[in-house]
Amino acid sequence: MTSLTAIFGHSRGDARDSEKLLELYWNRAELKKEFANLRNETFSLKDRVKEQQGLAGRAQQQLLLLENLLLDPEWVHNVGVYYQFRALNAHLERKVARFAEQLKQQREQRQHRQLLAAWGAQRDAEAATLEARLAEVVDRMGSAAAELQAVQQKYSSTNRFLRFFRKRATKRTLDRIAGCLETDQQLESELKRTMAKLSQGEPPDVEGLDVHAKRSINCMILSFAQQVFLHFRDDGMASMAREAGSRGAGSVRYGSKRDCDQLLLAIRRLQDSMGKTSEYADLLQLRAKRIAERARFHGDDNAVPHLPSVATVLDIHETGQVRELEVNLLQDNYWGISGVLSR
Repeated sequence: MTSLTAIFGHSRGDARDSEKLLELYWNRAELKKEFANLRNETFSLKDRVKEQQGLAGRAQQQLLLLENLLLDPEWVHNVGVYYQFRALNAHLERKVARFAEQLKQQREQRQHRQLLAAWGAQRDAEAATLEARLAEVVDRMGSAAAELQAVQQKYSSTNRFLRFFRKRATKRTLDRIAGCLETDQQLESELKRTMAKLSQGEPPDVEGLDVHAKRSINCMILSFAQQVFLHFRDDGMASMAREAGSRGAGSVRYGSKRDCDQLLLAIRRLQDSMGKTSEYADLLQLRAKRIAERARFHGDDNAVPHLPSVATVLDIHETGQVRELEVNLLQDNYWGISGVLSR
């Protein structure tokens, strides 16, 4: 046994030790890999903790600022108006976003209905063509079967002497009729399979809106946003609501307690007096048409208007007279309009 070990170099015990060492080596490599992953995860968690600590610190600073403002008798009424304007701005953002979403859904549904109608009309036309061809084939088959029977009867009714001379000609005629009949039978089966496949066809899926439709939608959204702006434009209410939505408490002052009370009443009055969209639908359509005539785009595949081309608000009177206000709602992102346009 000793001589065999000397010849082959290792004993069984040495082989087992080598396998254990190799296993330990791979386990060590896996542990190092897991340790590296845990270290990266730890760094990531530490960054998130720092970020959350920063957010918490800023929130604490805002809370302290708000407490100080509320304790200040000259600012307490301004803070109340500020948050009312902030709530108004959020309300108008939701209103514009809801209008935009409903408009997009309506346009997509209408486009899909048109697509389904076109698909159904095409399918009906193809089915009518197939039915007409099938009727022709059936008629031919009926005529061929009648002709085949007539030739057979005529041949059977002749005497043996004439049958002998007419046998070959009659056979050629019967073969010709039978061949035509077989061809029509195959065509009938093929037409029926095609009709069955046509009737089982799936309707087309919903397709995305094209650039023309998106541009039309965006002009209508701009028209609605302008209508909202015009309703709240008196005494700068629209701009104050937008300002409150983008600035912090304490950065805006609205005046004395009396001024603040008047603003609160104005906010409530304007909110209550804004009618339903259906009440001014015709006006929205007219303004959207005017906006579309003026709108310019960066490229053929761009649906969002170039900012300078929509830099005015169109105040259209019932008489048709148009007054232009130099306000670019899209550039100033009134009511979060840039985020709801179709792209």
